Amino acid sequence: MDKNIIYVFIDASNLWAAQKAKGKLFDYTKLTQYIKKKFNGNSIQIFYYTAYPAQRTRAYSMDARHKFFTFLKKGLGFIVRKKELKRISTIDENGETIQEKGNMDVEMTIDALHHIQKYDIAVFFTGDSDFLALVSYLRRGSKKVFIFSSKNNISQELRTGGDGYLDVLAVQEDIWGKEIKYRNEKGP
Repeated sequence: MDKNIIYVFIDASNLWAAQKAKGKLFDYTKLTQYIKKKFNGNSIQIFYYTAYPAQRTRAYSMDARHKFFTFLKKGLGFIVRKKELKRISTIDENGETIQEKGNMDVEMTIDALHHIQKYDIAVFFTGDSDFLALVSYLRRGSKKVFIFSSKNNISQELRTGGDGYLDVLAVQEDIWGKEIKYRNEKGP
């Protein structure tokens, strides 16, 4: 069997939902090895998409998060696409409400299309049905497309729209790392 070139596109917020459900963080070294082995990969390139809180919007430091991004980039060779969460203020009779949004769907789509000639298999870590059009387009272009998510965070359309779906919570191999530890303090 021929070796494949695999490109992986990770929606960090979707992956975070799976990690919270499991109570553990992914071990990204093990996860990379698992994907490469599962799809008979010759090479693998992983893109990691995340939005993070702006400085001074939380009661805690963002230094550890930025060190993690550096580890993914320099330690594991991931391509990290990140941006600050957009803060949207609305005022009504109850006062001001701040919502934060950090959607990375457009960035993921651009990278998947920009690099389309470089890979045989695309793996998406997302459950968002908005990606169904991209998945369908890639499949029509003779790409194999697999969706990784968790059972409580996947749209039915996306779960059945690719060449395969894997619930990361049901993976039998060890792809998990440390237990999640939650902060005591809450940010504004």
